Amino acid sequence: MAAEGQRLVLAFDFGAKRIGVAVGNELLQSARELTPLTARDGIPDWNVVTQLLAEWQPDLLVVGLPLHMDGSESEMSVRARKFGNRLHGRYRKPCYMVDERGSTREAKQIAHQAGHKGDYRADSVDGIAAVLILEGWFAHREGLPGGRTTG
Repeated sequence: MAAEGQRLVLAFDFGAKRIGVAVGNELLQSARELTPLTARDGIPDWNVVTQLLAEWQPDLLVVGLPLHMDGSESEMSVRARKFGNRLHGRYRKPCYMVDERGSTREAKQIAHQAGHKGDYRADSVDGIAAVLILEGWFAHREGLPGGRTTG
């Protein structure tokens, strides 16, 4: 594993039909989107996830936690935690759950400014949301008390 501050990180924006993915480096504190994973009721093709981790060899994983605006759990946040637990259990990588409130709305604004036509089913913003989740983790990880490792 790389030293803290120099780790490669994969981030996921959990969804029932698509899971956004981004990769980033702590040292540069920047991220870029990767091809979203397709999912059936929140379950990805684990063979594709395994290939993704083999290709990028991340040091740790980050999963967005879609909380209600008041900070309470939502049905999707429970499912996102379960996804994070499965990632941790399958790949034995530290997995941090990160508050992602507002990331999808911000991703849509970014896409709109870049000329997106607004058909988010055909042209998703899941990868942009994953980038925002990861960049948010980079910016705030010092404030996390050891992060929130699942498992």
